[in-house]
Amino acid sequence: MNAQDKPKAPTMPVSADLDEQALFFHRYPRPGKLEIQATKPLGNQRDLALAYSPGVAAPCLAIRDNPDMAADYTARANLVAVVSNGSAVLGLGNIGPLASKPVMEGKAVLFKKFAGIDVFDIEIDAPGIEAMVSTVSALEPTFGGINLEDIKSPECFEVERRLREKMNIPVFHDDQHGTAIIVAAAVLNGLELAGKNIADVKIVTSGAGAAALACLHLLVSLGAKKENIWVHDIEGLVYDGRNTLMDEWKEIYTQKSDKRVLADSIGGADVFLGLSAAGVLKPELLEQMADKPLIMALANPTPEIMPELARAARPDAMICTGRSDFPNQVNNVLCFPYIFRGALDCGARTINEEMKMAAVKAIAALAREEVSDVAARAYSGESPIFGADYLIPSPFDPRLILRIAPAVAKAAAETGVAARPIQDFEAYLDQLNRFVWRSGFVMKPIFSAAKVSEKNRVIFAEGEDERVLRAAQVLLEEKTATPILIGRPSVIEARLARFGIRIRPNVDFAVVNPEDDPRYRDYVDEYFALVGREGINPEAARTIVRTNNTVIGALAVKRGDADALICGVEGRYDKHLSDVNQIIGKRPGVCAFSGLSLVISQRGAMFFTDTFVNYNPSAQEIAEITILAAEEIRRFGITPKAALICHSNFGSRDSESAQKMRAALKLVRQRAPELEVDGEMQGGSALSETLRKRAMPDSSLTGEANLLVFPNLDAANISLGLVRNLTDALHVGPILLGAAQPAHILSSSVTSRGVVNMAALAVVEASQPNLQFQS
Repeated sequence: MNAQDKPKAPTMPVSADLDEQALFFHRYPRPGKLEIQATKPLGNQRDLALAYSPGVAAPCLAIRDNPDMAADYTARANLVAVVSNGSAVLGLGNIGPLASKPVMEGKAVLFKKFAGIDVFDIEIDAPGIEAMVSTVSALEPTFGGINLEDIKSPECFEVERRLREKMNIPVFHDDQHGTAIIVAAAVLNGLELAGKNIADVKIVTSGAGAAALACLHLLVSLGAKKENIWVHDIEGLVYDGRNTLMDEWKEIYTQKSDKRVLADSIGGADVFLGLSAAGVLKPELLEQMADKPLIMALANPTPEIMPELARAARPDAMICTGRSDFPNQVNNVLCFPYIFRGALDCGARTINEEMKMAAVKAIAALAREEVSDVAARAYSGESPIFGADYLIPSPFDPRLILRIAPAVAKAAAETGVAARPIQDFEAYLDQLNRFVWRSGFVMKPIFSAAKVSEKNRVIFAEGEDERVLRAAQVLLEEKTATPILIGRPSVIEARLARFGIRIRPNVDFAVVNPEDDPRYRDYVDEYFALVGREGINPEAARTIVRTNNTVIGALAVKRGDADALICGVEGRYDKHLSDVNQIIGKRPGVCAFSGLSLVISQRGAMFFTDTFVNYNPSAQEIAEITILAAEEIRRFGITPKAALICHSNFGSRDSESAQKMRAALKLVRQRAPELEVDGEMQGGSALSETLRKRAMPDSSLTGEANLLVFPNLDAANISLGLVRNLTDALHVGPILLGAAQPAHILSSSVTSRGVVNMAALAVVEASQPNLQFQS
C-alpha cells in the first residue's frame, strides 16, 4: 500500500519475541526466502552443451526471428518482476529499496505458493518518476509481467500510466488494483445482501491515496456515481476549489459543498471506505449512516474502527478489515497471483479494466458458493456461509485460482489483448486443478473411470465427521460416487448446517442409523455367522453391530448393500483392519493385507509399500505385496517400476534383510515376469539410474523407480513420514491391498480431499475386476 493509505509506523506494539522469531526465520538455514533452481538436467557434458554453448544458439536464433517464441524456449512467460523503490512500504513508510527487499521476497513467495509463478524481486534506487520509468521499462525483454509494489502516491499513478503506455506486457500496481478488486467484490456482495443498487448508494471515504482512489475508480466502472462519492484526506473533504494537497487524480471526486469534515458528510452513507489511519471513524458517526451500512475499515494494523465497536453501534452493519483475526479480510493475495496467472497464460499485453472487472465478479461469485475444507480451516474450523460475516472468500480458498485465472484470460481474449488466447478452457481448468490439488494429474484416470462406474455406492463408517460430510458433497457434485453415511441423523443434520454444507440426508445421500436400522437383525445374524467361532457370543454380536460403525460398513459391503467401504478417519488402524479382515476377508490366493501409499511431490508420483500393516514381512509376503502394488498402480494409468529397497546395494551386504529382499526378487520375477523390477538396492540407486548403473550396469530397471518396496514396516513408515514432511508432498492412502472387496482404512490426519481421492479409487476397484494376481 502507499504512504497515504497506511500509517508510516506501526501503531500497535510488536513483541520482541516475534521480532526475534522473524529475524531467525529470515536468516536460517540460509538467508532470505528465495532460491533459483535449474529446471533441466545438468548431469553431464552434453547437458551443459545443450543448456549453454553451443546448443543455446538454436533457441536464440529462433527468438531473433520470431520474438513470440520466447514463450516456448525461455521462462519469460511465467516470470514476473516485483519492483519497488521502497518509498511506501506497508506500515514502515519510506525505508528505501534495500530495506524493502524482505517484503519483495515475501511477495515473490506468495506468487509461487498461490499460483506457481516465478518471480525476481527487484529493488531499485530510483526515487523519481523518470528514473523509475526508464529503469522498469528497460526490463521488458526479461519478464512476462511487472508487479509494482510499495511506491508512494501520487507518483505511483504516473509511473504506472507511463509504463503501461511504453511496455507491451502487463504492468500492475497491486497496492492500487489488488485492493480495489477485493473491495469491489465485497461491495457488490454487501449491496446485494442489503438490497441496494450500486448506482444509488452514497460512498464516503477516509483516505485518498493510491488504493483508495483505485477502489473508487473501479466502483465507478461498476456503476457507482461520482456525485455520490465523498472523499476525505488529511485536509478534510476533497471539495471544488480546494488547492491544498490536490492532484489530478483527486480532482475527479471533488464535491460542490460547504461541508469539510467526515462528520459533516457521513450522514446517510451506505458505504464507508477507510484506507487512512486508526480510530478515524467514531462510533457516533455510524449512527448517521443508512440502514445495513457496509463498513470497510482497512487501515493496518489498527482499522479506522474496531469491529466490536462498530457492531455495538450498528448491529446491522457489515464490516470488513485488513486483518486476519476478523471476518471479511481484504487481503491482496485473494487476487494478484491469479490475475497474473490468467494474464501470463494467455500472453496478455496489459491488464485492462475488463480483466479487473472479471476478477471482481469471480471473487464475488465464489463467496456465494459452499466453502471448501481448506477455507474452513482458515476460519478456525468454522464454515462461514455467505452473509454479513462472509462477503469475500478466505485468502486460502484453493478455488480462487480456478475462478479468477480463467475469467481474466477470457476477458483478455474478448478485449483483444491476449497474444496467445486459450483455445481449450476445459484443458486449462484441468491444468489449474492439477496445480491446486497436486493429486489432479495422478488421480485423473481414477476419477474418469469412477464417473462411468455403475458400482459407486461407497459407505463411510465415520459419517458424522466434517471431512466425510465435505467429501460427500464433492462426490455428489462431481458425480463420482453415491455416498452412504453411517451416523445419527440428528447429528449429521446439525453438522451440515453448522458447516454450511447444502446436501441433505435421505435426500441427496443415504444414512445408516446405528441406533435404528431396519436391517439390524439381518446384520447381526450375518456377523455372528462369520465370527461366532472366534469368541464372539450372540449378545456381544448384537452390541458390536449396534456400536461399531466399521463392522456395519463392512457388513453392508459383504451383503451387497454397498460397493466399497471407507473407514479409519477416527480410531486405530489395526482395530479397523481386524474388523475388515473378519468380515470382508482377503482375496483368494492372498496371504496378507498390505498398505500402499502414494506420495505426490514436485518430482512426481511415488508409491511406498508396505507402510501400515506388516511389521516384518517374509520374502514370500514381500513378493506378494510387490505384485499387488504393481497391479494397483496400473489403475492410475502408470507403468510400475519397482525397486526392492535395502541397506545393501546389489549384494554389497549379506545381512538377513538383504537375503530376504534377494529372495523376494526371485519370487517376483517368477510370478510376474512382465513387471520391471530389480533389487536389492539402496534408495539412491532406486531414484538415480546413473548411480544404479555404476553398481549394476545390466540392471533390468530403467529410469527412476516409482514403486519402492521396503523390507519392514519401520523402514517403510519412517521413509513415508520423512518424505512427506521434507518435501511438503501430498499423501494419497493408505491403499489397502489384498481385500476380497474394496475397503480402505484411512489415517486420522486425512483431509476431506484425501477422503474424496480414496472414495474414487474404491469405486474404480469395485467396478473393475482385479487385473491379475498369482499367489
